[in-house]
Amino acid sequence: MHDHHVLGRELGLYDTDPLLGPGLPLLPPAGAAVRHALEEYVREAERLAGYQHVYSPVLAKRELFELSGHWAHYRDDMFPPMELGSEQLVLRPSLCPHHILVYRSRGHSYRELPLRIAELGSMFRAEASGVLGGLTRIRAIQLNDAHLFCAPEQVAAEVVAVLDLIAQAHTDLGIRAHRYRLSLGGPGDKYVDDAAMWDRGARALTEVLEDRGLPYEVAPGEAAFYGPKIDVQILDSAGRESTLSTIQLDYYMPQRFDLSYTAADGSAQRPVMIHRSVIGSLERLIAHLTEVHGGAFPAWLAPVQVVVLPIADAQADAAAAFAERCLRAGLRAEVVLPDRGTLGARIRVHRFAPYQAVIGAREADDGSVALRLRTGEQVGGVGAAEAVDRVVGVVAARRHVL
Repeated sequence: MHDHHVLGRELGLYDTDPLLGPGLPLLPPAGAAVRHALEEYVREAERLAGYQHVYSPVLAKRELFELSGHWAHYRDDMFPPMELGSEQLVLRPSLCPHHILVYRSRGHSYRELPLRIAELGSMFRAEASGVLGGLTRIRAIQLNDAHLFCAPEQVAAEVVAVLDLIAQAHTDLGIRAHRYRLSLGGPGDKYVDDAAMWDRGARALTEVLEDRGLPYEVAPGEAAFYGPKIDVQILDSAGRESTLSTIQLDYYMPQRFDLSYTAADGSAQRPVMIHRSVIGSLERLIAHLTEVHGGAFPAWLAPVQVVVLPIADAQADAAAAFAERCLRAGLRAEVVLPDRGTLGARIRVHRFAPYQAVIGAREADDGSVALRLRTGEQVGGVGAAEAVDRVVGVVAARRHVL
């Protein structure tokens, strides 16, 4: 069993500091490299799926969240407002109100729908100290978020497309879902009081799950305050369950913001809004990947993909030249010199790297490297260009075997 709290710190994936406070982790270079690789992956996957990416500010006036319903239904999880002159500014707990403003900034025709707006954005939750832990429950979250604006008749197809995008991402990342959960509303002030709206949304999501043949469990009281959702649940190394990917159906906010599009007959119609996250919080995903792979990330995700190990100081220049070749090919590489220990010791310290390129006197003379794979397999006498091409091919294909 691998625990990201321990392994994540050992690998330099994250750290904390009392001056930052609980729930506010740092990502040092290794963690930042993994996050950057995930960002590049999901941004490209979304681009190919027809999403348009935006940037939006992490702050907004309190009035925005009053209009969205967050202030009435989600205030306990939000940070207190900041007074600025006569205004109150609030750190956003989600990105949906900002994306609504992107949608309503201009008019839309039915021909433009579905409109898919995506962002890798920061949001903030005032989580109680007692529930915070590692990278899985934090207060400053980097979310792979998107909001789809579509006609009512497009809802089922869009939800199916998101489920497919989630399934492909899980395959590429080497993870699997523990279960699918249909999260519904419940009694009390936490949820918008509109029984017809809740029933409409629940029926739409249920039909998709059943048409796709996906087994699911119903969970009353786990929905978003504005609508039902499909949650893709994962398990951590201790068997604790959490949500990674999610699809949420929303008939509420489009009404609150008076959103519309022009239908084929020229009438103004209300769009349906789908909130979705394919890979969820990047911090939680890094924690899960650390535990699933035991620190041995697939080559395309590894913080350092190639560790270059000169046997002696005389091969330092050759090692630097090979590392430079790797960097120019788009790989993450670093040189570990002999002053960091014997060759055996350096190999053990960097055992999680997918590839180790050993350069001795012979390799330096003939422009080759001895490749050592994480599995222990060794390939000697590989030309520098061929070695780089081999690693680039594995990374580009996102293969999980080296």
